[in-house]
Amino acid sequence: MIIEYCLFGMGLSMALIVAAQVFSRYVLNRSLFWSEELARFLLVWLTFLGASVAYFRGVNPGVDVLYKRFSDRGKRAAMIVVHGLSLSFFAIMVVYGIQFAHFVRLQITPALSLPKWIPHSVIPISGAIMLLHALTFLVREIGGQHNDG
Repeated sequence: MIIEYCLFGMGLSMALIVAAQVFSRYVLNRSLFWSEELARFLLVWLTFLGASVAYFRGVNPGVDVLYKRFSDRGKRAAMIVVHGLSLSFFAIMVVYGIQFAHFVRLQITPALSLPKWIPHSVIPISGAIMLLHALTFLVREIGGQHNDG
């Protein structure tokens, strides 16, 4: 999945930026004014896009105490409900994420001078990715195919 390659690149970039900041601050006695803000934005993007990969792979945390006790038919019904609710949540995430990104579109980040809609656009982007995954899982479940991630 291409998102996983992006996650690797963002994680590596964040680690290098933080290491450069620590070196610059404590060895050179000069701070990289932009590094903290960029590392924070990368962490936010890593979190949201990482959540989409976790949902796709089925490794997101869950409580399955009741689910394990359901019959096969009950498990299938539960999965249809879960993916249907997830679909609704992700749709809300896309709609309100777009509205929020639009709301902050004229604001500029202090260190990087980026329009704030750029870092905040991860909310609707990851929501759309998870929406597609949820729709796929829901269609598979309704069609009788099990989703193994």
